[in-house]
Amino acid sequence: MDIKTLSAVIGHVSSATTLNVYAHVTDEMRQSAAAKIDRAIAGVESQPEPTIPKKPARTTFQAVKGKYRKPGTGCVTQISDHLWEGRYSPKVSGKRMARNIYAPTKAECEEKLAQLIAQMKEEIADLRTQAKAG
Repeated sequence: MDIKTLSAVIGHVSSATTLNVYAHVTDEMRQSAAAKIDRAIAGVESQPEPTIPKKPARTTFQAVKGKYRKPGTGCVTQISDHLWEGRYSPKVSGKRMARNIYAPTKAECEEKLAQLIAQMKEEIADLRTQAKAG
């Protein structure tokens, strides 16, 4: 499949992104390019090096985990080896209402963040009922 179609199927905005992520130069590609350059410059056929079929090496590829969580769940980041930050910043009446919490472990941070989100959702609901009443 051509790169433009693949890029569209994967959902990349640019085919350059697809190439940067998935295209890799192999030794065979380098040898082929060198042979073509030799032919073009010197006008001679280079002797192809005997190629030994190789087993494809296992890659260390790991998918990049998205930075953003689902809306309404906040985000947790590690600030240092002993400090985690939880952040929740919903939009209320077109403005961001951000709050942060901090904890020494990720699990504790997730727990505190869940409590913060519940508290903020109550505050937002109160603000909305006040806005409708006023």
